[in-house]
Amino acid sequence: MRLVRHIRDIPFAQLARGSVVTIGAYDGLHLGHEQLLARVNAAAAERELPSVVMSFEPTPKEYFSSGNPPARLMRFREKFEALADHGIDLFYCPRFDARMRDISADDFVRRILVHNLGARHIVIGDDFRFAARREGTVEHLQRAGRALDYSVEQVPSVVVDGVRVSSTAIREALTSGELPVAAALLGRPYRMSGKVVMGEKIGRTLGYPTANVDLRRKQSAVMGIFAVRVQGLAGGVKDAVASVGSRPTFNGTQPLLEVHIFDFDEDIYGRYIHVDFIARLREQVKYDEVDELVAQMHRDADNAKSALARFAT
Repeated sequence: MRLVRHIRDIPFAQLARGSVVTIGAYDGLHLGHEQLLARVNAAAAERELPSVVMSFEPTPKEYFSSGNPPARLMRFREKFEALADHGIDLFYCPRFDARMRDISADDFVRRILVHNLGARHIVIGDDFRFAARREGTVEHLQRAGRALDYSVEQVPSVVVDGVRVSSTAIREALTSGELPVAAALLGRPYRMSGKVVMGEKIGRTLGYPTANVDLRRKQSAVMGIFAVRVQGLAGGVKDAVASVGSRPTFNGTQPLLEVHIFDFDEDIYGRYIHVDFIARLREQVKYDEVDELVAQMHRDADNAKSALARFAT
């Protein structure tokens, strides 16, 4: 899959015959997104055209809520890898800035979708809005399509156990600790991926060495203590207990993902790992004495092992 961040880098020769395009944040790549991407790939195959996903960085919600943006379900690299795994040909992800904020619906369709991306068929969800003040609607796309020679396909939402699948619903489930609900909407356990970085090695002094993962997020959708599974290391999937938070006992301020892998003692600094969140054990607590924290860490490890035993791989 080819990543394009600027108009000047769009492969116009590849898109000369046109393309099949979808637009959206695609945060989390949940079951609804997977249904959209399946339709994009099918339509592209039928027409023998390249498939294109258009998104923005930062996301519009982050741009308009810069002081307190919604927690990302995926960092940019995770989104790129997930789209590539779904067989998309081109990922067009321009910067969302004041010019993009103010673009009219007509200009968005004519300049970006048709002229730059060569859209011949557009696949969207049932809640799709676009352009300045979200003035662009499905009807607007369809009306413009009759004049500009492209078709529009609207894909209905996916509903799981009475809940409409959306990034917002998943974010809410994660925030409230309802990991099984989030997993049902995602179609898999919630995952955070990142590079293992050097930490302060506090866990090692307490008998619980941890792999510290660079979150690359302004906010985390999960906070607390969790039973997790780790992938990306030799020897297959590893059971672990993880903490996402600011380490209040040690007066921390920045959220960290710290993972203690059971029965594991290898140097993995610089490795890129995947952490799947299986069960939430508790919220973070500030302890007055380090001994109290260590006793709780023993209980957390035991509880994590019990929780993971209930969720076999």
